[in-house]
Amino acid sequence: MTALLNLGVLISGSGSNLQSIIDHIEKGKLKAEIKIVISSNPEALGVKKAKNHSVPVAVLDSGKFASREEFDSEMARILKEKKVNLVILAGFMRILTPGFLKSFPGRIMNIHPALLPSFPGLHGQKQAFEYGVKFSGCTVHFVDEGVDTGPIIIQGVVPCYDDDTEDSLSQRILKEEHRIYPQAIQLFAEGRLQIEGRKVRVTHAGEKSIPEIHNPPLFGF
Repeated sequence: MTALLNLGVLISGSGSNLQSIIDHIEKGKLKAEIKIVISSNPEALGVKKAKNHSVPVAVLDSGKFASREEFDSEMARILKEKKVNLVILAGFMRILTPGFLKSFPGRIMNIHPALLPSFPGLHGQKQAFEYGVKFSGCTVHFVDEGVDTGPIIIQGVVPCYDDDTEDSLSQRILKEEHRIYPQAIQLFAEGRLQIEGRKVRVTHAGEKSIPEIHNPPLFGF
């Protein structure tokens, strides 16, 4: 029997993507085990969600550490102690230090609520909504030293309608986040992701079967 992928999930807030990952594991769709959830916020709703599923949790109070480096060093220690193979950022509101990144090279994933490289940083949904794009979405990428600049693994696209609000667009994007993040993790678990420079090659992806999409639809062209 193939060993399960050991996950460490870093959170700071509601933990909706954490919950999606837990649900996919419990349904048998994601061949992984969450060995530890680390929260930078003791009040994070995601902490309760993890405990509801008997997932181990560690809460680290950033105020008790002298520097970002010390905080990240403690996170790395915990993750290594739990023998974590892949680190998952799920609404983790801290920028990781170079030292932490070097501890898990090519083994840290993040999800961003926009189609990178457009609208990086905070409030990607709001940025897209205010810009007036016809499509938005979400992106799972490997983490590097930049802000939302790592190699892209998978993207989910949603249309932006004329009567959308920032909230309605955000909810549609979040629904896609909950679909593509577990998929990206499963691809990693199956050894199907290869980083080649800026590109992530996905073996047996069937990418040439994806149809073109347009918003608004084409009429007779």
